[in-house]
Amino acid sequence: MEAFIYSDASHRLQLMEWEQAYPSLAAGFTLRSGGQSKAPYASNNFGLHVGDEPADVIANRRTLCEQIGMSFKMFTCANQVHGNEVVQVTATRGGAGSTDSVETIGDVDGMHTNEAGVLLASFYADCVPLYFLDPQTRAIGLAHAGWKGTVARISAKMLNAMQQAYGSEVDDIRVAIGPSIGGCCYEVDERIIEQVRHASPQWQRSVTAVGNGKYMLDLRTLNELIVIESGVLPKHIVRTNWCTSCRTDLFFSHRKEAGKTGRMASYIGWK
Repeated sequence: MEAFIYSDASHRLQLMEWEQAYPSLAAGFTLRSGGQSKAPYASNNFGLHVGDEPADVIANRRTLCEQIGMSFKMFTCANQVHGNEVVQVTATRGGAGSTDSVETIGDVDGMHTNEAGVLLASFYADCVPLYFLDPQTRAIGLAHAGWKGTVARISAKMLNAMQQAYGSEVDDIRVAIGPSIGGCCYEVDERIIEQVRHASPQWQRSVTAVGNGKYMLDLRTLNELIVIESGVLPKHIVRTNWCTSCRTDLFFSHRKEAGKTGRMASYIGWK
C-alpha cells in the first residue's frame, strides 16, 4: 500500500498513515505543480539555492504552511551538503533559512526536534527523504539521503541522535521513506557500488548488475536495510512507490532534467 497519498487540490503527497494516527502532526512531500515559479523551475519550487526568483520560492513556502496550518516563521531549513551530520532544532532556531538560504542551519543533512510549532523542511530532486517519528517522546526528524548520505548511514546517525537527545527507544521509532529516484532509473558505476558494499551487510539486495560495469541502485531499499539493522522494527517502516525520474509530470528530477530544475520539499512538524 502506498504510504504517500496524492492530493491534487493541495499539490502535495500526505504521509496519511502518520497524520491520521497523530492528528496534530503534519508530514508530507510537495509536488512540482501548483506554485508561482517560472520555467525551468515551474512551478512549485522550494529551493532558494537553484537560481529561481526568491520571491516566488518564498510564496510557495508560505502557501504550504497555510495549507498545513503551521507558521511560516517556523519553516526551518539546513544547508544540505550530501553528508551525514544531523542537528537538534529548538524553537529558538526555528525559521532558519525560511526566506534566505544564507541563514539556514549549518552544513547538515538531518534535523530533529520534539518541540511543537517547529516545521522541519528539506529539499529534493531525486535524493531520498527519510522521516522519523517517536510517538512516545514526540521526537521527529528529517534526513536528506542521496547516495553519499546513504552509504554514510545518515539514517543510523539520526536514530542514534534521537536516542541521545530524547531518550527514544529505537523499537518505538517509526520511519517513512519518501519519493526519490527508484531502482528502475538510478544507474551508477563501480565507483559508487564500491562504497555501497560497505553500507550494509545485505547491500546486494539493493543492487542489480546490468553489465559493462553499470548497476541499478535502489537507495530506498538500501536505507530500509540500514534502519532495520539499526534496530527499527520492520512493521514500523513505511515506504513509497513513487519514482521522481519516472514521474516528471509530478516531480522535479535532477538526473532526468539534466540538473536544471526545481526542488520538492519534505516536511514534518507538530502543530
